Amino acid sequence: MSASASGWVDAFLEMMAVERAAARNTLTAYGKDLEDARGFLGRTQRDLDDADAEIIEAYFQDLGARGLSPATAARRRSAVRQFYRFVLGEGWRTDDPSRRVAAPKAGRPLPKVLERDEIERLLAAATAKDSAQGLRLSCIIELIYASGLRISELLALPLSALARDPAYLIVKGKGGKERLAPLNDAARAAVTAYLVGRPTFLPKGTKESPWLFPSRGGSGRLTARRVGQLLDDAAIAAGIDRDKVSPHVLRHAFATHLLEGGADLRVIQTLLGHADIATTQIYTHVAGEHLAHVVQTKHPLGRKKTPH
Repeated sequence: MSASASGWVDAFLEMMAVERAAARNTLTAYGKDLEDARGFLGRTQRDLDDADAEIIEAYFQDLGARGLSPATAARRRSAVRQFYRFVLGEGWRTDDPSRRVAAPKAGRPLPKVLERDEIERLLAAATAKDSAQGLRLSCIIELIYASGLRISELLALPLSALARDPAYLIVKGKGGKERLAPLNDAARAAVTAYLVGRPTFLPKGTKESPWLFPSRGGSGRLTARRVGQLLDDAAIAAGIDRDKVSPHVLRHAFATHLLEGGADLRVIQTLLGHADIATTQIYTHVAGEHLAHVVQTKHPLGRKKTPH
């Protein structure tokens, strides 16, 4: 199999972990899906780096012929498509051989959302850890929930950005575009508390680090994968399904709870750093379903009458 393709797959999975904060199970699934595609392509003496549209189309058809569940087949097609979009964006190929193959239509999945009480339980579980670890995780949760930061944006924050207790951050998001990210009192208090314990996480032999969240690991700063592990542990301690908790879900909660509180969709678009309002509009569906559920279960006229 091609060394180039192997390197591309590794780079793609790293991007998914860092930029999109993909969970461990998701990364494992994507890795297996791409290996499945490479196995099929290998039978034709090709690999992901030199496959053409006809071969990718044949692979997609093979998925349907194998009797796989629709969900598994769809996930494998999605893995290949996302991989080639990444490769195209990196300039490693000038074409996307998966683009011409029509995908089965499916509704766009709604993002998972944590309720407000689940956020509180998650924070309580974080603070129950030993002092430095608990302060750091509480700070991470509060910062994402208060500002809607992407995990990559959060972990790239320099210490200087928070050193003077600002009311907002200037964040460099996708495409190098800058935006303002607000910080509420709870987030600012969490940062202040965390900074006391921050030296605990400095690499051995050093007294300083430019990062807000330094680490003794090879990168010198906290990784998205490690944050995912910490959130998993906190979710379990809080009695919340850990598949429901991730940095992205906290970002979703920020947006959805703002919308439920009456914030304008354009404002939320700006706060999230979305280039297209259509990306932000998915939260109207999430909030709408939630509000409908609240009315049905909490409003006196919405409750089912109990027969006498």
